[in-house]
Amino acid sequence: MKSAPQKTTSTKKIKKINVKKVAFAGLMTALSLALGYLEHLVPLPIGIYGIKLGLANLAVVTILYLFDGKTALSINALRIALSSLLFGNTVSLAYSVCGGLLSTLAMIIAKRTGKLGITGVSILGGITHNTAQLAVAVFLVDNLKIAFYLPVLLAVGALTGFLIGACALPVVGNSYIKKLCGNKEGSVTAYDHKERRRTND
Repeated sequence: MKSAPQKTTSTKKIKKINVKKVAFAGLMTALSLALGYLEHLVPLPIGIYGIKLGLANLAVVTILYLFDGKTALSINALRIALSSLLFGNTVSLAYSVCGGLLSTLAMIIAKRTGKLGITGVSILGGITHNTAQLAVAVFLVDNLKIAFYLPVLLAVGALTGFLIGACALPVVGNSYIKKLCGNKEGSVTAYDHKERRRTND
């Protein structure tokens, strides 16, 4: 007789957490879509086609650490589908699917190893994203000379990945946001705590 109220309370907590998770995930999906559209409108004045800051990955990295890999992959897939539908085409869809989903999978695997912090995982995601998109470009254009862009794209992917990871770190470590997501413990590693202290100093 006493166990029934406990089950009811537990069910209410689970439902409350799920509602918060869905709401926050929806917010991050909209944010990633808006950031992706902003990059589409304002390309970097570098002169090399395909180089972007990857602002949409900020939402993906944040979700990966606040929730889990499955949610991050789902949100990125939804963003890619909506982005291609609203202001893309078939070619951009091919680039986005290969670059976005493969980079997310790489970050999920890297996070599970526990050997990299948020910035390290984000750097790996940036490098994987650019490498995958370059592979698609070589395949579509059927010209291996494009592969000479690889060193530049690797460097840019590492730099942008570092910036995205550095921006995601304080968000993931924020106690209010973790509580809002129903994630009291969070997924920030000891490495990330040291990294945050180093950044603050």
